[in-house]
Amino acid sequence: MSEGRPAGAGERGRRSLVGGRAAVGFVLVSVWLDVLSLGVIIPVYAPLVQQFEGGDPSAAARWNGVLSTLWAASQFIAAPVLGALSDRFGRRPVLLISLFGLALDYLVMVVAPNLWWLVVTRIVAGLTAGGMGAANAYIADVTPPEKRAQTFGLIGAAWGVGFIVGPAIGGFLAHNWGLRAPFVGAGALTLLGVVYGFFVLPESLKPENRAAFDWRKANPVGSLTFLARHREVLPLSMMNLLLQTAHYVLPTIFVLYASNRYGWTPDMTGYALALTGICNVVVQGVLVKPVVAKIGEWGAVLAGLAFGGLGFAIYGMAPTGWLFLAGTPVFGLIGLFGPGFQGLVTRRVAASEQGRLQGANASAAGLAGIVAPTLFGFTYAWYVTPGHPQVPGSAFFLAAGLHAIAVCIAITVMVRAPRSTGAPA
Repeated sequence: MSEGRPAGAGERGRRSLVGGRAAVGFVLVSVWLDVLSLGVIIPVYAPLVQQFEGGDPSAAARWNGVLSTLWAASQFIAAPVLGALSDRFGRRPVLLISLFGLALDYLVMVVAPNLWWLVVTRIVAGLTAGGMGAANAYIADVTPPEKRAQTFGLIGAAWGVGFIVGPAIGGFLAHNWGLRAPFVGAGALTLLGVVYGFFVLPESLKPENRAAFDWRKANPVGSLTFLARHREVLPLSMMNLLLQTAHYVLPTIFVLYASNRYGWTPDMTGYALALTGICNVVVQGVLVKPVVAKIGEWGAVLAGLAFGGLGFAIYGMAPTGWLFLAGTPVFGLIGLFGPGFQGLVTRRVAASEQGRLQGANASAAGLAGIVAPTLFGFTYAWYVTPGHPQVPGSAFFLAAGLHAIAVCIAITVMVRAPRSTGAPA
């Protein structure tokens, strides 16, 4: 026994380590079920909107943007509240509430007779969309700071696996049983996640790390003020905001873009999204650890932004579906950003503020989502309307420009950052 070390301390440490690993495994499964259900509906959501609009692609693009904006506005309002609640009552109840709201959204869409039903369900889903923020705070609770980038990479890999399987299942169901069938599958999968979380997922936030709930801090403006007060967090959050804004181009117009420009059917778009998921798994599950070890978390952030922007540019220029797919491995390297970003940002706030941090970042993403879907939807709609210049890839070029701005911010911060902040040599 080591001098001064109490008996059994090593055994307790080993049990704590094993418990932390098990908790990470639980939250990975919960996230995977959440993303799997989301992936199932991606190939059919925009076609369903287009069907409601009589097959008009420009009207479908505009409505798809509006629906995404409603979801993001609801999330913007609710995310800081859910983040603050997770700091007060724990991560587990917030995860369960989020999953249940998503399941309700999917199941109502099975019987929705018109677009107004989709409006209501998108608002409800946005109000309960705190799952990923709580999941990120959960990981920060149970993972040492020096291991967080690698563990957040596993979260990204869970997303990737969900997007490999989910869109392929959704495309298959739609091809064989119609556009509503994937919503049944998504609702069932999400309810399975609720049951799994209720009976298996343990709480991660220790009582001594809980913070009192304060409505002044649990509002969107107060949440963004939290980022402004943490000056070392602010530039990282600005980069994340730009990336999140650009990323909205995919859920807003990708399915419409692929079906109208390349003639892809729902099952083909599902398989294309599955390829994106495969690339994401390779990046998050295989490349993140050696890349972060080699170039540091700041280097991973910069690489993710640069390759993501290049991928968007390739998507916009590709005249054929095969060339579009050739850009997918390039775009997949955007997955380097998230683990690097989370590894840097979570070390800059206290344990009792991790929920507020994730809620603030979710609010910033929600703020981006209020503007971005309508921006991308209307940009795409304008450039495919007869009589206007035909530039179907215009929305992707706009997303690439936002990444270019984020790259400039990253380079500026890296040059100015001292070596102690994690900037690479």
